[in-house]
Order: sequence, then structure tokens, then C-alpha cells
Amino acid sequence: MKSIPRLFVLGRVIAAVFTIGRVTALLLATFVTANFVCAAAPPNILVIVSDDQGYADAGFQGSKDIPTPQLDRLAQAGLRCTSGYVTHPYCSPSRAGLLTGRYQARFGHERNPRYLPENHDEGLPLSETLFPEYLAKAGYVTGWIGKWHLGAAPEFHPEKRGFMETFGFIGGGHHYQNWKLGNAEYLLPILRNGKPEEVKEHLTLAFGHEAAAFVTRHKDQPWFLYLAFNAPHSPQEPTAERLARFAGIQNKGRRAYAAQISLMDDAIGETLAALHATGQEKQTIIFFFSDNGGPHGGEASNAPLRGWKVDLYEGGIHVPFLVSWPGHFPAGRDYPEMVSSLDVASTALAVAGVQTPTNKPLDGVNLLPYLAGNRIGVPHEKLFWRENINVATALRAGDDKFIRIGAKSGELYNLKLDLGEKSNLAVLDAKKTAQLQSEVDGWMKQMSKHLLFLGLRDIPEQSWPGEAGEEK
Repeated sequence: MKSIPRLFVLGRVIAAVFTIGRVTALLLATFVTANFVCAAAPPNILVIVSDDQGYADAGFQGSKDIPTPQLDRLAQAGLRCTSGYVTHPYCSPSRAGLLTGRYQARFGHERNPRYLPENHDEGLPLSETLFPEYLAKAGYVTGWIGKWHLGAAPEFHPEKRGFMETFGFIGGGHHYQNWKLGNAEYLLPILRNGKPEEVKEHLTLAFGHEAAAFVTRHKDQPWFLYLAFNAPHSPQEPTAERLARFAGIQNKGRRAYAAQISLMDDAIGETLAALHATGQEKQTIIFFFSDNGGPHGGEASNAPLRGWKVDLYEGGIHVPFLVSWPGHFPAGRDYPEMVSSLDVASTALAVAGVQTPTNKPLDGVNLLPYLAGNRIGVPHEKLFWRENINVATALRAGDDKFIRIGAKSGELYNLKLDLGEKSNLAVLDAKKTAQLQSEVDGWMKQMSKHLLFLGLRDIPEQSWPGEAGEEK
């Protein structure tokens, strides 16, 4: 029997009340609800995150030079969220928002932490609860594979933050193959459940093997897996075979970047194949998105969006975004309303039947009724952003986008007519600009007034630890 969220059951109960009479319907609803709750296991939850992937760099996004057949298959099985956003335009803060379900500005996690195992400040604060911790208490097996980047001190590690099974690296990046172990961040050992383990194959493919093994191993119990690739983040180190497939791309950087995405696509395909082989496809809700937009430098493409990683223009925060749950969500369609990585936590807790926390309310919403077509309206009327390096703030309210960078005047764009943010309407509509500015100011008063840690003060893209001993 398929697992049906309680919200869906409630909808059927309401329909029954109006159809066959109040008394009979309530008796029937009690029987049906009890049977679904007792007989059906909650669904599995798979969250796949790519790293620095450009908005245009996937087949389902229209890319002609970077085919992604496995991701395209996922898009055909579910919904492509064409207004999908993350909470921040670069790595660690974006992941902090995802795993807490809260704007990371609420607790000041707005920089990338340095890899300093002895530093007990630079990491996702222990005052915040990650949603996998709630899932674990609800009987889920929880797993993390890939990139962490939420603090190097032991208390920040995934094993201490709700993950039962772990495999990956703790820092902000890593070499992909043929690295010599060292103390530099990108040369550290890969850890399995906190203990070093040798990895001989390409790291992206290793993550795919581990993910497939995880979902196969736990096919008879509900699980949550956070599969956080570091591909296609630099340094670009694809296999020679995969690089040769993209010989037609003249730009050497983009050629290697494309090969990295292709390897990631294979790893995702292996994971999806394991779901199919074990009969878990219809029992698994899947999210896929990039942690931020593609970086500037000629490798990535965010077309037709303006801006890059680190920007609050659309190119930094508007990302490829898929959601799939066969039998529950429509297949092969676009969903145009705003959704956010913030919504993953709320949705996961809802499908697991876990009550959302009340002491620190989540900023996301449960997407189930919206994506299934059972609720009229939009998940978000507004989404906000704050980025500290450029001292920038932004708000999207419906089709309107407001952005202010540093001491510059606020800018206004209509994204329905101008997705590329080319025509600043602030002077033409000063009243609306002032209104949105006021809303941003009100939101800012709810956020932390201080950075949790200074961390990295910039986001260098040209040097990597282990190549010259420098720290990133």
C-alpha cells in the first residue's frame, strides 16, 4: 500500500463529509486514517545537492553542451521548479539554511568557516537543531555523504548533528583523485563515520557508490539521505575518459567543468537505479538543487540570469531545482511558484509525521499540498536574503525583486518581464521601491545583528589548498 501523508487523508475525510453524510464519513475516516497510519511506512527522503552548478548547466535546463540524462530522467518523473531558490549565494551559509530550515541570518552563520579543528566558534551553532535530528528520533535512518562545510571542530561534525551513517569530507572542498594525504583542507582523508578511509576511485563516483549502497542497505526501513556532492566545484579533476567526451568544448575550463557534471550525473543515476532495483521509487521523495549559482570565470553558465555565485542577483541564488515523488506529484511538468531550500526541512518533517518545532519556528513551508495540487495559492508570498561580504540584501515579492548592495541605492526589477534583471525600475516606481525597502528593513530587525564568526573574508576561486599549501 502506498504511503499517503496525513494531510492527503484529511483532504479525503473533508470530501467525504460533504459527500456521504457527517456521521458515516467520520466513522469511515477514522477507520481509513488508522489503517494508513498503522500499515504504511513513512516515505524515504533523498536530498541531492550539487556545488556551484550554473543555472543553465543541465539538460533539463536547456543545456546543449552538457547532457545530464539521469537528472533529465528525474525531471521527467517529477516537477521542475522554475522559481527555485537557495538561502544564500555561497557554500556554507546556504547549507546552514537548508539543514536548519531557518534563515541562517537568524543565527549569524553568514560566512564560510575556515578549516580549523581547534576553533569552537566557526561552525553551525549548537543552539540550532538540524532537521535530521528530528527524523532520527522519529525512527529514520539518517545518512550524509559528500561535502560538509559546517565546522571542523568535532562537535560540529555530522555524527554529532543527527546523522547515523556518514561518508565524506568535513571541509569546504577536496581534490577528486590522485591526491596525496596531507594536513591542507583539500588533502585530508575521507572519513567514514568519523574514521579515515582510503578512496582509490574518483571521489564523485565514490559518493554515488556509497549512496546506492545506503539506499539498498536500508530498503526495509524509512531513511533520509543528504547526498552533497562537491562537483562541479573547483578544482576540476575529471577522469581522462570523461574529459575526452567533451573534446568539442573549446574552453578548457568549461570542458573540465562539463566532465565533472557528467560524472556527477552518473553518480546520481547509480543512486536512482538502486531505488528502482529495490522497489523504492514510489516510496521516496527526492529534492535536487545546487547550493548556489555558478561562479564567474568562464566555466559555468547562469544564462539568462544576471550575476554569479556570491551575488544576490538571480544568478547567485536562483538555481536548478527538482522535486519528485511518483504517484503523489505530477510528472514532467514545470512548477512556476517560488520554492526555497528552506522548504526541505518543513516538507521532510511533514512526510515523516513529525511536528515542527515551536521554540524556533522554521522559515520554510510544507510543499506537499502545493506540489500535489491540493492547495490553491503559493508557498511563499515573499523570500528574503542577506549577504554579508557585499553587505547586500534582497527581497522577492511575487514578480517584484528588490536588491540593495552596500551604500548604493536600492534596485527594482520585474522578474516576470525581466528575468535577467536588466531594467532597473526603481526611479520609475519609487513608491514600490520604498515599500519593499521598508519590508527588508523590517525583516532585518528579526535577524541577528552580529556575525557568528568572521570566517573567510572572500571567496577565492584560483587557488586551492594542497596545490601550493595555501588556505582557502
